[in-house]
Amino acid sequence: MIQKLQKSLPRSCDGILITSEENRRYFTGFHASNGMLIVTHNNALFLTDSRYIEAAQNKITACPVMEMKKIKEQMTDIFKATGLHKKLLPKLLVESDKLKVSDLKYFRQLFKPAVLSTVGGDKIINSLREIKSQQELDCIINAQRIAEKAFDNVLNFIRPGVSEKDIALELDFYMLRNGAEALSFETIAVSGKKSSMPHGVPDGKLIKKGDFITMDFGAVVDGYHSDMTRTVCVGEPSDKQREIYNIVLSAQANALKTIKAGITAKEADSAARDIIKNAGYGEFYRHATGHGVGIEIHEGPVVAGNPKIVLREGNVVTVEPGIYIPDEFGVRIEDVVYVTADGCINLTDSPKNLIIC
Repeated sequence: MIQKLQKSLPRSCDGILITSEENRRYFTGFHASNGMLIVTHNNALFLTDSRYIEAAQNKITACPVMEMKKIKEQMTDIFKATGLHKKLLPKLLVESDKLKVSDLKYFRQLFKPAVLSTVGGDKIINSLREIKSQQELDCIINAQRIAEKAFDNVLNFIRPGVSEKDIALELDFYMLRNGAEALSFETIAVSGKKSSMPHGVPDGKLIKKGDFITMDFGAVVDGYHSDMTRTVCVGEPSDKQREIYNIVLSAQANALKTIKAGITAKEADSAARDIIKNAGYGEFYRHATGHGVGIEIHEGPVVAGNPKIVLREGNVVTVEPGIYIPDEFGVRIEDVVYVTADGCINLTDSPKNLIIC
């Protein structure tokens, strides 16, 4: 990954300073709460404190590792190790999307006489991260399989009288006990009228017969996330519930059929949105059709109305249309797909027919 970054650095800069936890892990494979990575055209150096130095030295093979002790006194050695000492006023890009203003001020003082630029760094990193390697894809698939097994398990747990919170905890516990290093995000399990809230928070509300339950959840494996949503019904659904469910299912199917490398995010989004709009429920579809998934649960590309974003082979994105009718119910169905030259591969195996618990 570091070599890919070096090849992507423009000649107008001398290197890039990476401080965010997510990007440090992406480029080194090492996960820690503290550290920074400096990558120049011909060199790279990872720095971390005494808590992580031994683990970092054992894990990181792509570049040397240095322990941060008295960092200000170490800057001469850092400049020599990265080759920055050869430049009178070296220029370093930074992650402007990740860096706090106070941290930027600190690093500008620390790296003097280097000039730290907030322009261009994020675009380079994000472009690399949006194209998944086979290793990254395998991690996402493994995470997805854990989430799917958790879904299969929770179907036997759902019944009238259990709470939303209990359902969420059942999903969480299963994923963590069966190989997930962490949860992708706080699990959503909302029912009845609350299912009209796309990001509703599960609480002590008890499940009733006739409720739709929308569950949005995911697992993390080796730093990579999965993401899926399923809506099920407790007991027989009403005619309107079936109607809405089938519209969302059709919208997702049309998007899955449309997505391929070379189309715009707007085209992919419209493939789902137009189905819902033509069915008369356009005003109740209140979010993007999807987003990238990887070392973060939300990353590029965003599958929404932007005609300037073009899907590329190697993208991994969610496809998650939904209809949310206030004071009634909501439905969302979400899969994760891998974008190919002539279509997409659905990485999600769970059934999408309306399940009645």
